Amino acid sequence: MSANAATLSSYARSTGQGRRLVLDPWLIGTVAALLLVGLVMVASASIGIAEKETGHAFYYFQRQVVYVLAGLLAATLGVLVPTRTWEKYSIYLLGGAFGLLLLVLVPGLGYEVNGARRWVRLGFMNFQVSELARVMLLTYIASYTVRRADEMRSSFVGLMKPVGVLVAAAVLLLFEPDFGAAAVLLATGLAVLFLAGARIHHLLVPIVLGIGAMGALAVTSAYRLRRLTAFRNPWEDPFDSGFQLVQSLIAIGRGEWFGVGLGASVQKLFYLPESHTDFVFAVLAEEFGFVGVAVVIALFALLVGRALKISRDAAVSGLAFQSGLAAAIGVWLGLQAFVNIGVNMGLLPTKGLTLPLLSYGGSSMLITLGWLGVLLRIHNETQSTGRGGAALREGRRP
Repeated sequence: MSANAATLSSYARSTGQGRRLVLDPWLIGTVAALLLVGLVMVASASIGIAEKETGHAFYYFQRQVVYVLAGLLAATLGVLVPTRTWEKYSIYLLGGAFGLLLLVLVPGLGYEVNGARRWVRLGFMNFQVSELARVMLLTYIASYTVRRADEMRSSFVGLMKPVGVLVAAAVLLLFEPDFGAAAVLLATGLAVLFLAGARIHHLLVPIVLGIGAMGALAVTSAYRLRRLTAFRNPWEDPFDSGFQLVQSLIAIGRGEWFGVGLGASVQKLFYLPESHTDFVFAVLAEEFGFVGVAVVIALFALLVGRALKISRDAAVSGLAFQSGLAAAIGVWLGLQAFVNIGVNMGLLPTKGLTLPLLSYGGSSMLITLGWLGVLLRIHNETQSTGRGGAALREGRRP
């Protein structure tokens, strides 16, 4: 341990400063706003289907409240656990991630819904293992960029090692199948490697090959090809392959500038499938119009911006692993929100990805809030390290 680090550690122990949490009010406020919007929209979008399926209009809303509370507990855990713990055990997280992705493919263990085997039963909920596996994999990638920094930056082979891990995980996701999760994982992982200093001409090889492979998979699968065809022109078959997108576009169009009002959506009344999960954004657009859409997009932009700022501050403070992990969180949130909104608006083919913090679902809520708790922890450690380092550089006690 260096003299400066020893001085900081001694000071923290003597004053108790190391135990005081410094939380980011902008991050907390943005997450709170998105959670509030999400709860309102889940209640509104699910009321009809909940009444029909369960006889209780607020069935899905009440479950979503439970998921949010559980997610806040996960966030608290993320805040309290030092990030060095995740770095120390990153290799075990990697093994656990592949174990989960394999587990869900085992008949009898993996739970199948609509032809996809992505879930395992956990008591009162079905847990989507890819949500947790992605976090574990990206934590390992962030750790690798620190442990093998020189090899990754200077050698093509050194870069291909973490890329190989990402590709192997993506292949397992495609077996579920979960094309959207595989694409987001690959894109986020490559972004973390780029931000960690990987050479762009080295990264171009897996990027080009990945795009080519994804394209080949899309056109050689009848199921995915139908989705692509429906995406290009949903009105060509508005009652079959293009039905969901057509209903989503009708909902968004009806919203106009200020929406039809909370609870007044027509499309959620058994016209728009998955109105409280993957297509909750379309219901929001119908009920709150362009203004509501703009506010939600601005909140996501602020959330991603704060994550990337925390990543930059961590890098300046010499916390390389924390910087990479914060960047992974920010890029993942931005990509998944972009894909979901793009699908709702007909800009992207249907992918089956939830809108973080807004869509109904326990797996997404637990993992998203837990990971945001880790982001708050990174902010806390960055602020503590930054204040102490600045004081020592000025030749005084922090």
